[in-house]
Amino acid sequence: MRTCWPVGSGKVPLATNDTSGSSPESATARTELQVDGVAMVRLLGPQDRLLTTIEHQYPHVTLLVRGNLVTLEGPADQVRAATRLVEELIQLVRNGADLGPADVTTSKRILERGQGSPAEVLSQAIITARGKSIRPKTLGQKAYVDAMDHNTIVFGIGPAGTGKTYLAMAKAVQALQRKEVERIILSRPAIEAGERLGFLPGTLTDKIDPYLRPLYDALNEMMDPELVPKLLAAGTVEVAPLAYMRGRTLNNAFVVLDEAQNTTPEQMKMFLTRLGFGTKMVVTGDITQIDLPEGSSGLQLVTRVLDHIDDIEFIRLTSEDVVRHSLVGRIVDAYTKYDAEKQARAFEKSQESGANRDQRRGHQPQDHRPPGPERPRRRR
Repeated sequence: MRTCWPVGSGKVPLATNDTSGSSPESATARTELQVDGVAMVRLLGPQDRLLTTIEHQYPHVTLLVRGNLVTLEGPADQVRAATRLVEELIQLVRNGADLGPADVTTSKRILERGQGSPAEVLSQAIITARGKSIRPKTLGQKAYVDAMDHNTIVFGIGPAGTGKTYLAMAKAVQALQRKEVERIILSRPAIEAGERLGFLPGTLTDKIDPYLRPLYDALNEMMDPELVPKLLAAGTVEVAPLAYMRGRTLNNAFVVLDEAQNTTPEQMKMFLTRLGFGTKMVVTGDITQIDLPEGSSGLQLVTRVLDHIDDIEFIRLTSEDVVRHSLVGRIVDAYTKYDAEKQARAFEKSQESGANRDQRRGHQPQDHRPPGPERPRRRR
């Protein structure tokens, strides 16, 4: 039995061939979707990469594509879920999204959790640069972007690859294009990642440029590369080390502090008190990758100091929000598990050493001799 409904009709096509004595979940089903008005390469990806991702999400469902006809066959419950996922992906493409494997896995997660329509949640484009729309790709990223819209200061805390800095830069460019701010200020602490670079030749600008290069790269992706030098020369866009922020008041600006886990508590306080009128601040960092030689991280401390203040929001991203290679999410999870086990072993060791110390104290011989006469103190 074959059923065919045009996508977007609001109907979920499902034809079930039920055998006697079998439950609806174990019954087989076959669904056909006629995809109109969408280039199949955008839906399936290069070398059918997205089709393979869908098959990995539903391993018991067989997907066949002939022209603009998508056929799904397998257990009824999985076919039903896979059909809804494919329909949401089609709608995302119609909304102008460039799909990737992360969109497939995130859309499935949203549907399974009943958190709405992925096509509505993930279609919010921040800016379009070089024909590519920059938008949140996970629920955590969507919450992060919404927080920047509704709060003056936002902290984006999470592992590598979650789009903390990239989305903050996109919102900064959007605010400048909409004339909501007069300038963009991007800052970073100049801390080496676990190694000493020693003396760097050249001018002061040559010395600090390597630390700020990731911010320049993001700017060139989001704006016309020929326009960026002009904006830098005019002061409309400023990229500077964190040490240059002291003594300034930043008005009518969108300020992004990147790699904030490498700030000291004093630097974090100094930076946040630069806030002026009409200014938004976004602070990003990963507290699992602190490169400070000694002392506590200002990002770790600020989560306890400012967590209760209105108009300041902390967004904590996780491995589910990683939008780089799928291996990055697994690497993050593996290190998180290792760190948790390491802390547990350290705690058990400290408990054992404390118990042994108390036991030794309890077995020390006590002096039961009567107290003798107090000796007179010598005068010096």
